[in-house]
Amino acid sequence: MRVTVLPHDPAWRAAFETVRADLAGALAGVPVAAIEHVGSTSVPGLAAKPILDIDVVVERAHLAAAIAALEAAGYTHEGDKGVPDRHFLRAHEGPDRHVYVCVAGALSLRNHLAVRDTLRADDELRDAYGAVKLALAAQELDGIEDYIDGKNDIVQRILTAAGITTDDRGAILAVNRKPS
Repeated sequence: MRVTVLPHDPAWRAAFETVRADLAGALAGVPVAAIEHVGSTSVPGLAAKPILDIDVVVERAHLAAAIAALEAAGYTHEGDKGVPDRHFLRAHEGPDRHVYVCVAGALSLRNHLAVRDTLRADDELRDAYGAVKLALAAQELDGIEDYIDGKNDIVQRILTAAGITTDDRGAILAVNRKPS
């Protein structure tokens, strides 16, 4: 399989803002701390898979209510996919997107925000990450796991630059490593 990675498209920000408004409406009865545009589409100048990554941040007490509200809005809940305190929801209409309901302070959320913020601030790391993504996209891969696994070294560099602890980097690597 080949992974599609495209040059940055400024339209991704507008698409996020549209989805953010839809999510806010669907979650109107749930206390939401933030709706964050994360992932490569959130970083100007970075090549990306043309899929928006969005973190809906809630306190643990509101996790079930947020998931239920999004299911009522047409999303399909696919569980945590092995990532603690993060639940994946799939949309069936509109822009391609991965929506994650994350517990405030969760490592997965801190990971997403640290990578986004570091790449927005560091052009050299952003360009190095983009080069890795494009090189992987040029290869025939067995599955998306190979793509994720192929990015682990550069992601660890980004997380180190972001000040993420060694223990937390290890935990992030463990959930992103291709099963043997």
